[in-house]
Amino acid sequence: MKGDAKGDVKAGPYDPLRLCVYATIALLAWLLGPWAVLGFAGLGFAGYWKARRAGLTRSKCLLRDTRLVLAYLGLLAVAASVAIVLSLR
Repeated sequence: MKGDAKGDVKAGPYDPLRLCVYATIALLAWLLGPWAVLGFAGLGFAGYWKARRAGLTRSKCLLRDTRLVLAYLGLLAVAASVAIVLSLR
């Protein structure tokens, strides 16, 4: 996006970067299984925890409320941990 002398912002072509990011995360989850899920859930939980402590209460995440996002990520981490333990048996 580039602004002109008046400060107006002109939109450039859509960059589907998020789709590439999602595909890469899916690939890592497929290759690394529950370890990847645990890692990404832990990173997400830590990030949302820090943001919530800094005052963020609403997120752009589909769940919106940061408490729900934290609960979701925590549940993912627990499920991944259980899957890891069960796979080691």
